[in-house]
Amino acid sequence: MSAALLPALPVGPVAPELDLAGWLNSDPAPALRALRGRVVLLHAFQMLCPGCVAHGLPQAAAAFEHFGPQGLAVIGLHSVFEHHRAMGPDALAAFVHEYRLRFPIGIDRPGDDGPIPTTMRRYRLQGTPSLVLIDRAGRIRASQFGRVSDLALGGAIGRLLAEPGLPDVGADPAQAAPACSADGCPVPE
Repeated sequence: MSAALLPALPVGPVAPELDLAGWLNSDPAPALRALRGRVVLLHAFQMLCPGCVAHGLPQAAAAFEHFGPQGLAVIGLHSVFEHHRAMGPDALAAFVHEYRLRFPIGIDRPGDDGPIPTTMRRYRLQGTPSLVLIDRAGRIRASQFGRVSDLALGGAIGRLLAEPGLPDVGADPAQAAPACSADGCPVPE
């Protein structure tokens, strides 16, 4: 499969909240609303998907390691729409441990009316691997099914990180720098 390029990064709708049955590598569970001010890479995968194992998950792990310190939040989304009995939470926990995945991974809630999980349906994902880029304001900026080249993804993440955005999530307002005035900006004490 050839690597697809991400399209331009138009401003899309606000990303819907995730509807999950559980989390791995996260306590407490992150809510997208709480991640406003950070760029988010949502990576949908299945542990028995060859493209996910060969390319998607290593790419998500590399983005987590490289861009995490710069403000990128990476969230894995285990969206099982086939082989449900083989990919339960215990098997996923072993998989995450063996592949040494360190970013938070949500377990998509099974759909009520068919094999497509709830969050996968909300985001209109076409399969796995899929990735969604969400900007600092919580808006979807890209959604791609299939393999994405590492350079294209890195460039898209870099562009979103360079955009002006909201203050850092989790910043303590009491620790914020004193306000600047016409006379200058004082150094925080």
